[in-house]
Amino acid sequence: MAILINGGTVVFFDKVVKADVLIEDGKIAQIGEFDKNGICKTLTLEKEKLDGVINANGLHIFAGFVDMHTHLREPGQESKETILTGCQAAVKGGFTSVACMPNTNPVNDNKIVLEYVKTKAKEAALCKVYPICSITKEQKSEQLADMLTLRENGAVAFSDDGFPVKSAQMLRNALEYTKAHGIPILCHSEDSSLSNDGVANECKNATTIGLRGIPNSSEAVGIARDILVAESLGASVHICHVSTKEGVRLIREAKARGVKVTAETCPHYFSLTDDKILGFNTNAKINPPLRSEEDVKAVTEGIRDGTIDCIATDHAPHAVSDKECEFANAAFGASGLEAAFAVSYTYLVKTGVIDLPKLSQLLTKRPAEILKIQGGVVAEKQAADITIVDLSKKMKIDASKFVSKGKNTPFDGMEVFGEVKVTFVDGRRVF
Repeated sequence: MAILINGGTVVFFDKVVKADVLIEDGKIAQIGEFDKNGICKTLTLEKEKLDGVINANGLHIFAGFVDMHTHLREPGQESKETILTGCQAAVKGGFTSVACMPNTNPVNDNKIVLEYVKTKAKEAALCKVYPICSITKEQKSEQLADMLTLRENGAVAFSDDGFPVKSAQMLRNALEYTKAHGIPILCHSEDSSLSNDGVANECKNATTIGLRGIPNSSEAVGIARDILVAESLGASVHICHVSTKEGVRLIREAKARGVKVTAETCPHYFSLTDDKILGFNTNAKINPPLRSEEDVKAVTEGIRDGTIDCIATDHAPHAVSDKECEFANAAFGASGLEAAFAVSYTYLVKTGVIDLPKLSQLLTKRPAEILKIQGGVVAEKQAADITIVDLSKKMKIDASKFVSKGKNTPFDGMEVFGEVKVTFVDGRRVF
């Protein structure tokens, strides 16, 4: 199978150039860059041997996006999402690889559940699914999961996901183990005693409408602990969904002194503030919560200066009944796969915070490197995981048109730029 993507603009990590891209047998066979006179370097395959041509004039070609933090819900929570519908949402959003969190029912902490996830992903046959298993059994912070067995059977990383590892000693034990085997640990960094059953950012807005607040210190104390434990061992640690100015500062300072720490944030933390909770908007109930304008600016600066390594969606789909209730009783989380690119492009590139190559790194290369998986590059002889987008397309996010079962998003109605037009996985056109 040979397909030519003709006349598009390829976004590499160090440049943006007009080029033809030839896909053969699931891989990128050739990239023919145009010279300053608008002439393309000759591709060696005769056009009559092509199985298809995509006219990409006016469009941009990225490496397929990699989401290192998503929730596919299956097994056990199929009313929220299935692996199939989650993968459909992923490829519509331009994601060719997703790493799925272990907060399923039962928890993905054993070989049986792990094999189930892998089987369902193979049946879906859309994007690549990389399972993340829990650090502790049942995410209870009482006993480490059998990490080596899980790693040998396909787990790419370990995380207790929505829960912090309660004991610093338990986290230390996990890091000692994973350091020896080169396995990533992804931390939900939070001091639950400071969160104290809060449901929104501790701020004027929460006080005005009578909601219990979650202070910035809850995240900051959790991040500080996780960094210090990793630093004491010379181990690597990844901090999930950074949302506060204090969190950004702690990570920046740790990197400056050589700690092996990486970090992600999510589109809602650099595009939205806690104003979204006014009117008891349960679709804006997220953990960590939406924060202040000052925090948004700090997270944005963390992206600009490299403190934050990548953008993850934290895609957390829910059934309508999980959100159509009192704010305090509503589930945490937002559906994010289908809006992530457009929000990121609009709020980071259109505003001049970063350029296209930097955005590409945040969405492709860096998450792949952190998870130690293949992909995230547009290069000859590499897998043809490719996302083609129309950056000029202005649109209004419409949650009712999401293919994900989860229509719960604080982005509903937001005007953005950047529509995903085509997604290839291993040279197959999956969207």
